[in-house]
Amino acid sequence: MIYRQFQGLSLSGLGLGMMRLPVVNGNDNIVDEPAAAEMIDYAYTHGINYFDTAWGYHNGNSELTAGKFLSRYPRESYFLATKFPGYDNSNMPKVREIFEKQLEKCQTTYFDFYLFHNVYEGNIDDYLNPKFGILDYLLEQKKNGRIKHLGFSAHGSIAVIKRFLAAYGEHMEFCQLQVNYMDWHFQDAESKVKLMQEAGIPVWIMEPLRGGKLAKASAEKALALRTMRPDEAIPAWAFRFLQSIPGVTMVLSGMSSMEQLKANIDTWSVDAPLTDTEFNTLVSIADEETKRGGLPCTACHYCTTHCPNELPIPELIALYNEHKITGGGFIAPMAVGSMPENKRPASCIGCRSCEQVCPQQIKISEMMKDFSGMIGM
Repeated sequence: MIYRQFQGLSLSGLGLGMMRLPVVNGNDNIVDEPAAAEMIDYAYTHGINYFDTAWGYHNGNSELTAGKFLSRYPRESYFLATKFPGYDNSNMPKVREIFEKQLEKCQTTYFDFYLFHNVYEGNIDDYLNPKFGILDYLLEQKKNGRIKHLGFSAHGSIAVIKRFLAAYGEHMEFCQLQVNYMDWHFQDAESKVKLMQEAGIPVWIMEPLRGGKLAKASAEKALALRTMRPDEAIPAWAFRFLQSIPGVTMVLSGMSSMEQLKANIDTWSVDAPLTDTEFNTLVSIADEETKRGGLPCTACHYCTTHCPNELPIPELIALYNEHKITGGGFIAPMAVGSMPENKRPASCIGCRSCEQVCPQQIKISEMMKDFSGMIGM
């Protein structure tokens, strides 16, 4: 296992993300405990010392699973991370209550790493609102030794992340971002990583395989990759990509089977970052894939000047592409849900004024109808 240094600690380069544990009969609410225990044991005995859970994972049962099976090991022999669930704004007044319950569920007296969970457009105002006292409470727990290291995860835009850092950056020791070679340009992960590098904040990675989508490849893509590294497995390319980025300390993978766990641990037995040519080729392949699957919007904003409802059309097209290309997920619904109701796809009246000035000749009104139907907004 490769290890990375963080403030004098030696962290396994690969961490076990506990959002996709094995479940019973496909029911995400019911963790398959014998299978999960076997995976946790294998991870622990094969060098993984970082375990990442959260309040909402598996409908609250991930933290219980972490507590039940990690508590069998000496507490100082592993690092445990969880998060304050601010992705749900109704939790904002409950920081004390939730934190105490998390300690109980995880059967521990402290968390090695604790995060503001999912900083984005829909919760930034509440996260920064002093009336909830979230930062003050967490800093108090850090002072008392019940939090060792404080950080945040983010799915929001660069502007939102900058706003969070302007307010709380001096207290943030690490940042967890969605970074992979598909999102390097698609979600502008490159700029987010650069922002953290400039701020001197180590980067933790989530979704390195894009929910498993990067674990497989088309015949054309596989051939291109094998030409460069004949013996490298397709999923390993995603990890080698991340091994190539300065400032990346922790890569979390939500593994749901022993097969995945063993393969990923094997990959992380070697530090083999990509060459510049390999890195750029991989990103180019991803860029071509996303371009083929999405609408060719260049964000020129001609459309917005002709929309009677002043909809943020380029932003909505970008979210539509995200949802369409990746086969769904929570990112687009989350982002659209944070918008005022009169700025969502359902507010398009189908007048086609925007289409008359679109240089790319995108059928925007049809996209809006399709998008609204997909996400129900």
